Amino acid sequence: MKNRYCIIMAGGIGSRFWPMSRSAHPKQFIDMLGTGKTLLQQTYERFQKICPKGNIYIVTNESYKELVIKQIPELALDNILGEPVRRNTAPCIAYATYKIRKKNPDANIIVAPSDHLITKEDAFAEAVNIALNFTDNHDCLLSLGIRPSRPDTGYGYIQFIANKNSDEQICKVKAFTEKPDIELAKFFLQSEEFLWNSGIFIWNMKSIDEAFKKYMPELHIIFSEGSSHYFTDTETEFIKEAYAQSTNISIDYGVMEKANNVYVIAADIGWTDLGTWGSQYEHSLKDDNGNAIVGNNVMIYDSHDNVVNVPKNKLVVLQGLDDYIVVESDNILLICRKHDEQQIRQFVSDVKKNKGDKFI
Repeated sequence: MKNRYCIIMAGGIGSRFWPMSRSAHPKQFIDMLGTGKTLLQQTYERFQKICPKGNIYIVTNESYKELVIKQIPELALDNILGEPVRRNTAPCIAYATYKIRKKNPDANIIVAPSDHLITKEDAFAEAVNIALNFTDNHDCLLSLGIRPSRPDTGYGYIQFIANKNSDEQICKVKAFTEKPDIELAKFFLQSEEFLWNSGIFIWNMKSIDEAFKKYMPELHIIFSEGSSHYFTDTETEFIKEAYAQSTNISIDYGVMEKANNVYVIAADIGWTDLGTWGSQYEHSLKDDNGNAIVGNNVMIYDSHDNVVNVPKNKLVVLQGLDDYIVVESDNILLICRKHDEQQIRQFVSDVKKNKGDKFI
């Protein structure tokens, strides 16, 4: 257990959950499902069952460090890594990886986003334990894949090579495919050779170090040469310079899609990437007409299958709405057809352009 480490990525804005998720207070710091705990707190608690508390590192934007401290006060300050700018997942993972390496070059690491919903906690722990045992003894980069339940166009897919004459969960990866169109997604579902890419990765220190060295040598040099700064007073200043030199690129593009030692473990863990209001709707309690309501004073007439999320003290009366998203947060009201929710990012972009940053 002492060699097990976890990197939680918590720096995103979550623009598809606008206006509830705002740049000053994004979705990972919000109790999106009314459970009494934020998504980040749930993720942190989930990984306490996997590795020691002191081996959990959270990478977030520098402006969110105080939110992390407030929500997880027991986490050591050295375990909260602040990014000066957003550079996607590859620099984020490289920073945490090489900081961990200074403390433990034999680390066996799981990397995960902070904003996923996992309802089958025991199944998740079992799958991750299998994965960590595998990476502890193999030179590989391992993804956690989810068996698709529908032809979803919002997820990336992993094609795997089935193990002949074997029921083993871990398989060699054949290819990665970014978000497909609906026809291709239907084919993926029918073929049974594809899994959803959860964005959760498992590997040992030597394997990820070699991968960075081979596929992203500039990033490897930048962060590995920072060893003398990690866990010191000069770390923050070094990281500012490091990020200024870093490419904005995901770990998927930078490493996973290039490497030839990539594997995937298929898991049924009740997983959802809570990336959209539609995904939240699927996991929310609903009234007899299929309306998912958050708010103490909502009155609905002749309306079905809506997402309604409004302040507790706000009286809202809805009539004649079907399949809509109705969300009010602070000084913003969003009313949008549920099947058009992919346009929310465009709404956010247009608002920023026409109305300024105060609404973002």
